[in-house]
Amino acid sequence: MKTLLAQLTDLHIREPGHLAYGRLDTAPYLQAAVRSIQALPQRPQAVVLTGDLTDFGREAEYAHLARLLAPLSMPTYLLPGNHDDRDSLRRSFPDHAYLGDDEFIQYRVPFDANGLSLLALDTVEAGASHGRLCPKRLAWLADMLDRHRGEPTIIAMHHPPFQTHIGHMDRIGLLEGAPALAEILAGHPAVERVICGHLHRTIFSRVAGALASTAPSPAHQVCLDLSPDAEPAWILEPPGFHLHAWNGPGGWVTHVSVVGRFDGPHPFKDGEPAVAAPASA
Repeated sequence: MKTLLAQLTDLHIREPGHLAYGRLDTAPYLQAAVRSIQALPQRPQAVVLTGDLTDFGREAEYAHLARLLAPLSMPTYLLPGNHDDRDSLRRSFPDHAYLGDDEFIQYRVPFDANGLSLLALDTVEAGASHGRLCPKRLAWLADMLDRHRGEPTIIAMHHPPFQTHIGHMDRIGLLEGAPALAEILAGHPAVERVICGHLHRTIFSRVAGALASTAPSPAHQVCLDLSPDAEPAWILEPPGFHLHAWNGPGGWVTHVSVVGRFDGPHPFKDGEPAVAAPASA
């Protein structure tokens, strides 16, 4: 039986009536993404949100976020990004006990009877746009993986542990701890995926033995410009989310789902025979 995990990221929810960057209301985009997840033919077991849940980490923004996520009929697992505030997040979601009360928001969630688990890893550096994995956070990860050695694992984090070649984003990427993370992953081949946010685009790279990826935003995307000195900019390309499917060790598959309503589905046939009948003599 397949395990399905939907990934939303980089929502940038503002208080009602406030626009991100002075021109973008991100709330209707999240509402559309929630509807798309609810309408999937196979319902995910959970939704993980990999950071930048709000734009400024204010409690009024988190209250708005909670209302927007309420229609989801499956558990949601939250992770902070550089636009979030850990304390405000915890206060605003008191029923999410996994958020804990430690310095960092890190947790393990078992998903099914086959031992699959989600490990959430906190990359936030308070007051900064870039990310960091300090020795304490890395030690926690290594300990969790050692305790559950050999069990299939997916790691969720905000800042990706690889260079994307989008210069302005790499300058605020994971600036500390990526090599140490790769060393840990190399010793734990049961880590099959590292899923991230921050980039507002679908990007894949390999980190040690694991495939790492970033997911699109349900609202705005970062412009695809690989020039090292490209100006930071966003674009309203089609919004989306990732759907991760797992049916056993080595069986991870990721689908990119575009948010919206489109003409179809239609059958791959038009009522006419595929091959014309031979003409009679």
